[in-house]
Amino acid sequence: MSDTSEPVFQTSGPVWLRDFEWGLTGLTVRKTGARVPYSPSIIKQVSAWFRFFFAAQSIEPRTPSFTIAFTPERARPWYLIWAVARAAGAKLAKDPAHADVVMQFEDATYSPNPPPPQLKPGVRLINFACTDVSKSKVARACATAFGNPLAIDPLTHVGPAVEKSEINAAHDGRIVQCPTKPVAGRVYQRVVDNRGLDPELVEDLRTCTVGGKAACVFIKRRPVTKRFVNTNAEVLLRAPEEVFSPEELGKITAFTQAIGLDWGGVDVLRDKSDGKLYIVDANKTDMGPPITLNLPDKLKAIRMLAGAFRAFALGTED
Repeated sequence: MSDTSEPVFQTSGPVWLRDFEWGLTGLTVRKTGARVPYSPSIIKQVSAWFRFFFAAQSIEPRTPSFTIAFTPERARPWYLIWAVARAAGAKLAKDPAHADVVMQFEDATYSPNPPPPQLKPGVRLINFACTDVSKSKVARACATAFGNPLAIDPLTHVGPAVEKSEINAAHDGRIVQCPTKPVAGRVYQRVVDNRGLDPELVEDLRTCTVGGKAACVFIKRRPVTKRFVNTNAEVLLRAPEEVFSPEELGKITAFTQAIGLDWGGVDVLRDKSDGKLYIVDANKTDMGPPITLNLPDKLKAIRMLAGAFRAFALGTED
């Protein structure tokens, strides 16, 4: 593999810092216009992220190196692939035509972007077949892979249901009583009882996948009353084999194949009543590792993912 490009993201600091407008009382995200006021909780989260950011750069990249390009957007340091690619030995190629690996990277629900016309022979393409990660698409793929229907008809269903945005990463879910008139742009799904051993906490099994296969699992626990909020009371790192059976791992792979996901994270819920699994969300521009996870396990997760990503990128996986 080529070793002629700059080390991945070593000079990206000044670039990604310009993604924000820094004010005295808060910052503004230039792309979306969203304003984030400074607060004790935000400052704590930012401090934890910077500790991880600098620690992750101490991981010795694997050798020999290979080149990677992102299109249409460059992955920023807060995305999981940033640290994983670096640890895997990737170096950034600004022009996809010169890259050994080209990843479709756009933080959007729908992203039908074809590969660039000029590519190296034998290039590894990642996520170009994953053009739709909407909630309805995810529900259909879940039913296909697991045989467990997730979507419900709000006009005929009787009882509680989850109503949430079709758009990815909105974190706006809520429980509604059915039957009810559907709202445009919203999807309706069964309520999965994903409480763990502690009945006051729900568990999301955020499963990172590489080459369609589960590579590590973040067990994310939060209060039942905050089940739709992306704030965790506790996060644990586990190997996939500690959480899922071989049959379940095969079904997770079948799900990723159904939506064309080569790299990304899927939110898996295990129903307490019958043990069945449901995938309720898929994200190909995963952020992370989760802020609440302790720093040693964050670095362990990066190493686990880097090994799997390198093998997939170079075509040496089993």
